[in-house]
Amino acid sequence: MTVNFAVAKRISKLLKEKGISQYRLEQDSGIQHGSMQCIMNGRNKTVTLTTVIMLARGFGMSLTEFLDDEIFSSSDLEIES
Repeated sequence: MTVNFAVAKRISKLLKEKGISQYRLEQDSGIQHGSMQCIMNGRNKTVTLTTVIMLARGFGMSLTEFLDDEIFSSSDLEIES
């Protein structure tokens, strides 16, 4: 699994847990709809740290809290170079 796919899965999980829509997250994080669609549909090949920080803030959590999920510690996580 790629880091980008892991980020998209984490977003989906948090949207369900927090009961908010993708649109609300876009508004709260400042991420453009098209960019969010690229992340969620797997068309984005490089999710930047800045984007992950914006997502975390949109969810009202720290970067550490966003990354504190087993999906990011999986040994199957592929690191693109």
